[in-house]
Amino acid sequence: MSDIIQLLPDAVANQIAAGEVVQRPASAVKELVENAIDAGADKIQLIIKDAGKSLIQVIDNGCGMSLTDARMCFERHATSKIRKADDLFAIRTMGFRGEAMASIAAIAQVELKTRRHEDELGSCITIEGSEVISQEPCAANTGTSISVKNLFYNTPARRNFLKSNPVEMRHIIDEFQRVALANPQIFFTLHHDSQEVYHLPGTTLKQRIVHLFGNNYNQRLVPVEEETTIIKLRGFVGKPEFARKTRGEQFFFVNNRFIRDSYLNHAVTTAFEELLPDDCFPFYVLFIDIDPSKIDINVHPTKTEIKYQDEKAIYAIIRSSVKRSLGRYNITPSLDFDQENSIEHLITPKPFEEIIAPTISFNPDFNPFANKEERPKQEHPFLRDSGGYKKDPIPQNWDTLYEISKKETLFQHEIHEEKTIAVDEQDVSKPSERQLFQIHNRFILSPIKSGFMLISQQAAHERILYERFLLQLQNHSGVSQQSLFPQSVTLNGSDFELLRELLPDIRALGFDIREFGKNTVVVEGIPAELNNVGEHELLEHLLEGFKNNLAILKLDKRDNLARSLARNGAIKTGTKLSVEEMNQLIDQLFACQSPNQALNGKPVISTFTMNELMERFEK
Repeated sequence: MSDIIQLLPDAVANQIAAGEVVQRPASAVKELVENAIDAGADKIQLIIKDAGKSLIQVIDNGCGMSLTDARMCFERHATSKIRKADDLFAIRTMGFRGEAMASIAAIAQVELKTRRHEDELGSCITIEGSEVISQEPCAANTGTSISVKNLFYNTPARRNFLKSNPVEMRHIIDEFQRVALANPQIFFTLHHDSQEVYHLPGTTLKQRIVHLFGNNYNQRLVPVEEETTIIKLRGFVGKPEFARKTRGEQFFFVNNRFIRDSYLNHAVTTAFEELLPDDCFPFYVLFIDIDPSKIDINVHPTKTEIKYQDEKAIYAIIRSSVKRSLGRYNITPSLDFDQENSIEHLITPKPFEEIIAPTISFNPDFNPFANKEERPKQEHPFLRDSGGYKKDPIPQNWDTLYEISKKETLFQHEIHEEKTIAVDEQDVSKPSERQLFQIHNRFILSPIKSGFMLISQQAAHERILYERFLLQLQNHSGVSQQSLFPQSVTLNGSDFELLRELLPDIRALGFDIREFGKNTVVVEGIPAELNNVGEHELLEHLLEGFKNNLAILKLDKRDNLARSLARNGAIKTGTKLSVEEMNQLIDQLFACQSPNQALNGKPVISTFTMNELMERFEK
């Protein structure tokens, strides 16, 4: 029997390795940009076409590579950072200038142009599927330019599993934001399909956060800084009132490397105890500087997970530092007695000042019912020359002023009396005969023949709006309420790309939105059903709810949009309703296809029969 175990060809081995390192275009972007940073570049350009499927190009002004290094960087296990095994535990840089290049070259068409400062000519290398097509001298700028074209062109199965362009572009923006936050001193630009998405000059960390996420973040940040013998902590956390319902804007960096760590994330959220609801997550950008020998960064192929020698101490330091920063900048509630006394001192008048009480003068002989001749003249400054008051005649036929209003009220009652409602095959009273009560501005109590029913007003309105929005998405029949003053809304890059993806369906719901410059839209109208909500708040909550539902429920796009908009636009618990509003809510609820099922799957209506009440009181 012949031998069956054979060595894999290098091209196949590289394709297998690429599956661990390059999962999507965003993975290639991360590796290439980190290589540019380690090359000492202070200016990095990222050019994307077709969400990275057609082109990913990174241009830097770093140190460049020699002819030999340019060829060697595409070999497996080629690196400029490691010479022995102990070097693995002393790494402070990002890329290895070759660790991922072999994987990328195995699944794409790569063109590399590079030149060192001391060289007159650069090198140009073209590789397709791990095979070197050409290598020749060329004229090139100082630094390196790498173009990755047609990613996964030779592995169509993996290319078919890529998501739509907006989804892949959001992943690229996420990776770009992480690298840009870790290196605020470097100038970054990002272009997608010939449009500039980001233009980030070298600056401080706070300004880099503002440039990435919007000018409104300038007032949301609380600085955190702590230095101990174990770690050095620095960065910013967001104020509690600006917390979101998704985890998107939470960044941990260990030695300038982005990581995901649920344990350390719990330390930050614990510091916000009693300041945030359970379903909200704070914004934070925190940097941990630690001795590389006390961590292991080679736990995960993408280096996003780290092991620590003393996790509990790091947890305690982060938690106490964030909590102290929140208290130091008066975010947590506090009572300053000195401040209270100073305020009281400002209000209390000085003892030597004489207080003059106001005086009121009036004419005791004035009679408003007297005739003009009998009425004494007043000394009012505005009526001094008028010769007194003129007696207004009593209007005639005043008792007929409300006839029109009475007729409209009777007409509305006649319309309502034509409708009937059924609950569990039991007749409910007509609207004109209903005795409705609102309990704690939360539930609506309505008597029925067999007892009474309790309706959750918020869940009921969510169900009504949800089915209405679903129908509008199917028929593109949303009605827009135009704004008197259109509002401009600036979003971060990821949310803006998500909005562009959802724009046709959002317009079908009744939004009148158009793009207006970089990461900015103008809202000229919102759905008519939601005219009591601000444009900026409504749009942000819609995107937040969509991302939250997408991460938890895995809903399709239209169902997700309808559900998110219904929850944001529904009347909230604690809203006082009039009898007419309660009647209208009940009528619309029982016109729904599923009136007794809330969006979270719980019941909207609870029915209590007379037998249940009698049994309870008899016992």
